[in-house]
Amino acid sequence: MPLDTHQVEDDPEMTEPLTAPLGAAAPPVEVGSAEPTLPRPAQPRVITVSNQKGGVGKTTTAVNIAAALAQHGLQVLLIDTDPQGNASTALNIDHRAEVPSIYDVLVDGTPISEVMQPCPDVDNLWCVPATIDLAGAEIELVSLVARESRMKKALDVWMREREAAGEPRIDYVIIDCPPSLGLLTVNAFVAAREVLIPIQCEYYALEGLSQLLNNIQLIQTHLNQDLHVSTILLTMYDARTRLSAQVAEEVREHFSQQVLAATVPRSVRVSEAPSHGQTVITYDPHSTGAQRYQDAAVEIAHRGAEMKDEA
Repeated sequence: MPLDTHQVEDDPEMTEPLTAPLGAAAPPVEVGSAEPTLPRPAQPRVITVSNQKGGVGKTTTAVNIAAALAQHGLQVLLIDTDPQGNASTALNIDHRAEVPSIYDVLVDGTPISEVMQPCPDVDNLWCVPATIDLAGAEIELVSLVARESRMKKALDVWMREREAAGEPRIDYVIIDCPPSLGLLTVNAFVAAREVLIPIQCEYYALEGLSQLLNNIQLIQTHLNQDLHVSTILLTMYDARTRLSAQVAEEVREHFSQQVLAATVPRSVRVSEAPSHGQTVITYDPHSTGAQRYQDAAVEIAHRGAEMKDEA
């Protein structure tokens, strides 16, 4: 089969030496530090990763930021609320139809402690998986009491249970949302204090962003006054194209306080990793994509420490 040279040209990482044969997974990174190597937040940070536009690297960002924070010794829970279950796949978490999942938490009130699973490749990282049952949850939630705040209630109960049991305090809860504003995403917004928005460096980058910001403002007004956009991450950045630079410049101009300095390039390694049940952080830790997500996680953690100092 002929080589797709267009893809090679579009991917900056293909110009760098590969650290493992193409299609083979590099061994997972082992981080055995007992003490966190990044500052712990004063209280658990609940961050929703959201963008109504699909294909912007939302799930990829959620799982890689979660893995990077956990590798630095922080206690991290990732909640997969997308019925496709891509975040669960990337963390090598079992999410067959019969597996207890976030569906059971939202619809049946099952405790989070009964559905969360440890990530096999990264210490300190747990996942509440999504199964195909979640596809019907939007309809089932409509008739339930307090339908918008069921995830928040479940998280609050779980954190109190951990404290009462003397278990380590959770540092980060990262919620991966579907690319829509249904009840699943609303539940995530009500449960969180922060929103992380991945924005691709493409022509339609800002399409739908104003609507997303309007929806966040509605949630602030009616359901969660503490919710705010704390972080914007530029993804699919190609330094060789003028378009990427222009999009990055425009986003930084409008959201100077929220945009991270780190940008994530287009990367074959980032795309390959989920097919091996891994994040790029463990699949190829020396790749440019992995290093940029590590940079982004470090920046997020230090911003959290600055917020603590200001308080």
